[in-house]
Amino acid sequence: MLTNNQTDSTANQKTSSERLVSSSLGALAQRQFVKQCTDIQALDKLLHEKKITLYVGIDPTGPSLHVGHIVPLFAMAHLARAGHRVLALVGGGTARIGDPSGKTEMRKMLSVEEIQENSRLIGNQIARFFEFAGVPKDRIIIANNADWLSNLNYIEFLRDIGKHFSVNRMLTFEAYKQRLETGLSFIEFNYQLLQSYDYYILQRDYDVSLQIGGDDQWGNIVAGIDLIRRLGGPEVYGLTFPLITRADGKKMGKSEKGAIFLDPNLCPPYDLYQYWRNTLDQDVYRFLKLFTFLDENEIDRLGALEGNEINEAKEVLAFEYTKLIHGVEVAEQTKQAARSLFVATGNDLDRSAVPFITLTSKELANGVGLIDLFSRTDLCSSRAEARRLVIQGGAKVNDKTLVDPEYRVTLSDVVENQILLKAGKKRYFRVLLGN
Repeated sequence: MLTNNQTDSTANQKTSSERLVSSSLGALAQRQFVKQCTDIQALDKLLHEKKITLYVGIDPTGPSLHVGHIVPLFAMAHLARAGHRVLALVGGGTARIGDPSGKTEMRKMLSVEEIQENSRLIGNQIARFFEFAGVPKDRIIIANNADWLSNLNYIEFLRDIGKHFSVNRMLTFEAYKQRLETGLSFIEFNYQLLQSYDYYILQRDYDVSLQIGGDDQWGNIVAGIDLIRRLGGPEVYGLTFPLITRADGKKMGKSEKGAIFLDPNLCPPYDLYQYWRNTLDQDVYRFLKLFTFLDENEIDRLGALEGNEINEAKEVLAFEYTKLIHGVEVAEQTKQAARSLFVATGNDLDRSAVPFITLTSKELANGVGLIDLFSRTDLCSSRAEARRLVIQGGAKVNDKTLVDPEYRVTLSDVVENQILLKAGKKRYFRVLLGN
């Protein structure tokens, strides 16, 4: 049950850092992480008086995290660096059902083997992020809810846990209301019970007293708090973040080629860097707050830059984010590669981080169709997309615009053992000459 102190910080600025006594919660509010809280004053007092354990759940619905997953991890890292303990819960059990929150249709059902492998990969990514974020290992726990959900007795679960849930109340939550318009399966309807049970188990076994998540998780978080209360547990809290959107209204973490994943095999570090380097001017200040650990004075300095100078802020944002995902060495290489393409006028900087494919001398001697070549790179997802790019004048080979879809790329296009392809204004790819 929520108290009268339930707060939506977007509508009520009383959650600003100036009004909070806890430096850790104040930092989150100042960086715009706070959207709703079940009792902001009580949580503020708790964080000020003691170190707590908090958690976020991430379902392994794919083999990699993407930009959309990363906001809670930044918030957790801020709190962990302030001395609190963080628990990242990989949803190896809940992923077998699928969370309907924020979805217009039922998720694709994965096999148990796929979920187990995804869980392993995502757990490794989370651990790596916290390592690069400078979080001490003794403040990190990575758990998997398959450990307690996989072997639940369904009849006993309904009797002991299900009896505490009101269907009428569940249907008032926005996630379910939206899905009722397009169809909500019974298996998805169980999801809130399982996530609530997770919070109960984590409070019981790990002394977790705070669950965080995106604002689409509000209903699930509140339901878990209510379950713990009904089962005689202590007071616990919930905190959500605003769902991050870009200033142009486009979904966060999407590029022309799809989702921006953390796995370098799905999204090369160069592409990740360029995604942040191409941030809209009006988003830079906000994203520096959310997606870096720079101090406030430096963020304010960078956020005040205008005109061409704002490119410095964009480069810092791209570097800091890439460093947290792939490490400082890869981030340096990627920055140098980007500079060699966008800043330098010669070959004095390293382009090795730019994605590439290798073609043999024999292939190029016979000639490779321009459409075929672009479709074989990350620049275009299909021949049809490559054809449109060429016809519309967006394809370049070694900085020369080519509009003839019948053009064949040959050895004569090789410069210093490579061919530089460009799609649009800012996307590059290399073709290296092999044996």
